This record gives sequence, C-alpha cells and structure tokens, in this order.
Amino acid sequence: MYTANETRYDSMRYRYAGRSGLRLPELSLGLWHNFGAEADDEVCRSILTTAFDNGVTHFDLANNYGPPAGSAEQRFGSILKRDFAPYRDELIISSKAGYYMWPGPYGEWGSRKYLISSCDQSLKRMGLEYVDIFYHHRPDPNTPLEETMGALAHLVHQGKALYVGISNYRAEDAVKAIKLLEEMGTPCILNQVRYSMLDRWVEENGLLDAMDNQAGTICFSPLAQGLLTSRYLDGNIPEGSRASENRFLKADSITKERVALLNELNEVAKRRGQSLSELAVSWLLKDKRVTSVLIGASSKAQLLQNLRALDKPAAFSPEELSELNAILQQWE
Repeated sequence: MYTANETRYDSMRYRYAGRSGLRLPELSLGLWHNFGAEADDEVCRSILTTAFDNGVTHFDLANNYGPPAGSAEQRFGSILKRDFAPYRDELIISSKAGYYMWPGPYGEWGSRKYLISSCDQSLKRMGLEYVDIFYHHRPDPNTPLEETMGALAHLVHQGKALYVGISNYRAEDAVKAIKLLEEMGTPCILNQVRYSMLDRWVEENGLLDAMDNQAGTICFSPLAQGLLTSRYLDGNIPEGSRASENRFLKADSITKERVALLNELNEVAKRRGQSLSELAVSWLLKDKRVTSVLIGASSKAQLLQNLRALDKPAAFSPEELSELNAILQQWE
C-alpha cells in the first residue's frame, strides 16, 4: 500500500493558472506515450508515485493517449484506485478531447455530441466522478466556436469538470474562445501549447502576449521530442530513441549543423551547472506567463533527472540570454 512522502510539498514551487485560484506545480507529468497497454505497470506506478512524492500534483492525460487510444487513462485509473485514492483531493487530473477516438461523424473534432460523450468515456476509464481540467484538444474549423465552448461550459455546470482549457489554439482563436467561456460563466484557465527553446511559434504568433492576464500557458514537448537532451550531442542516433524509430522526430533532422548548435547550448548549460534538458526547462520557466511545464518520463530515473531542473532558479543573466538568443536564431 503506497504512502505518500510527508515532505512532498517542501521543494516544489507552484504557480497560478491564469486568473484562477488554482495553482499548478512548475513541473507537471504528462502521460502521453509511456503509459499505454504495452507499458510495464510497475514502472508506470513508480513514475507516478515518485512524481507525487516530489510535489508533482498535476497529471495530464487525453482520451487518445496510449497507445492504443484510451489505454493511458485506463492504466492511470487503475493506479489511482490502488495508490492515490486517499489523495484524490491533492491531485489535479486533466483530460482532453479533440482527436479521433471512434468511427463515424461523432468520433473527433469539437461538436457538443463528441465532447460530452468523450468526457463521459474518460471518466469511466479513470473511475472518476470529475476531472479537474477538461480541454478541447485542437481547434475545429467546421464547428462553430460557440458550440465547442458551450459544450465545455456544460461539462462544468454538470460537475464533470471543475475547470476548462484549450489546447493548440493560436492567438486569435484563443482570445475568442476565452471571451465566449467568460460570457458563459466558465472562465478558461489554461492554453496548452507546444513550446520549447527550439520551437518558439507561440512567441512568433503572439500567443504568450495574448494569454497574458487572460489564461495561463502550459507547455508540452519542452525538450523538442528529445533534441534538448544529451542523446544526440555526439551526432549519433541511439537505438530505441525517437529519431531511430522516426517517431515524432525524424532521423534526417539530426544534421551536423544542428548537432553543433545543440552542443553550444550544452556549453551554456554546463556553465550554469545544468544538463541540457534542465536548461531547456529553466528557459521556459523564466517567463512568469508560463504556469507549468509538462514533462514526460519512461522511468523513475528519467523523471528524477527532469525534476532536477528545479534545483536551480529559472533566472538567467542578461549575458546568458543574449548568448542563448544568438544560438537559437541560427536554428532552422
């Protein structure tokens, strides 16, 4: 029987999600691809319990996480029942809907029919009465935004979600969605976006500025699918890595020029007493508009390595920022 670490809140820092009263840990745990049907249950359990023992209270899922779709929620629900039931009120559990889940016209995107059905399915898979945050996972170009946001508001009014968020929305649509939700009495507290040192589209799109004082920003893929780790610094592609499997990271993206730039970034990290991955997380957290950074982990050891990013304050000197910007401007 799992008993949580009594000092779990001593070292983690928490930030408010937008204008809400909800605070999230600076590092949250995403269950995207390491908690599916083929994963080892004890490894998954050790990752989740170690995270919570270190103050990570936020576990982020979606209906399509696995593989196969739905299996991550099922596994999480099983571990939740076995180990975390006494701690449910200390946890922030989120899920999402937007991508393909079942055949026919009602199995994806953003209709009221799909979103409400999907939330019901997610709650059953996890054995929950409610999720703390429910997101629309991607914009739907063919469904009126009013309908999609109305479905999110309905889930809150039903008590199936405490808060709502959006994901992968660009600035203009995000502002519209937030306004609609406010008019419906259901403020949007988070926009979950892909954001890293090597993928700065949210800055170029003006999204961070648009979200300021509107909703919090929570970042996924902070390590750019593994590029911002030590795995590729020697220019080789390790067996079992995402690049070796062409899974979310293509082998031909590991060019000589990019490896050189990664090593330049790593030199800055070493001078700061950090690994490259720790630098990447700190770089995101330096911006107070970022509520939390979503990290993934395939082992307890990898999780602990990622948590080390919090050992050093996220502050950067003007010289460090200038050097990093000069390096990043060369990235293509």
